[in-house]
Amino acid sequence: MTEQLISALDRRQLLTRVMPACSLACLCGGWVEADDAAEPDPLSNGGQHKFEVEFDQKTSVFRQVTQQNRALIGFVKTLQSELKEEELIRLLEVYSANLGRQVGKRQAENSPDTSFQSFVATFRPPNYDKALTLEITEDTDKVFELRVTECVWAKVFRDAGLGGRVGHAAVCNMDYYWPAAFNENFKMERDKTLMQGNDQCNHRYIDTT
Repeated sequence: MTEQLISALDRRQLLTRVMPACSLACLCGGWVEADDAAEPDPLSNGGQHKFEVEFDQKTSVFRQVTQQNRALIGFVKTLQSELKEEELIRLLEVYSANLGRQVGKRQAENSPDTSFQSFVATFRPPNYDKALTLEITEDTDKVFELRVTECVWAKVFRDAGLGGRVGHAAVCNMDYYWPAAFNENFKMERDKTLMQGNDQCNHRYIDTT
């Protein structure tokens, strides 16, 4: 990423459009195999297009998350080499805030309602059992608090050398924008994250009504 390219593109578009596209390309790229043989009929599998055929892919959650974020990690490292840290953090927060809003909006569209219990249901076990080690420490009509002691995303980014403020801006920052996008009366409070080197993430979701 050269200075000319950064100046030519609107930086908000760079983070909100280019980066998700890179992640998608990386994920799909892992499925493409070189083959000199003739291309088979895409509808030869009982009338089902080859893109829709399910396949078994034995992998771990860690390897899967690493693969899914490989392009994002590479892109962040490129920006890190070109930008001062404060500007990098600002742009990554723009990106992750936009992602959080998208996730919250999509969850609201697919939920039976936008009640607090519908929102926090997504964090209840066993939904994140393979990716997080967590404990529910408060569970009332208005407050839902989690204590997370292991997080696969924190491990992936910290192992890549992108923990601390950079990893938080790229990944964890989205958590603040997710609840309000689901319901404008919801918010999250947190003052510890594994990404930043703490012993836990203390997510506290609150219904302010």
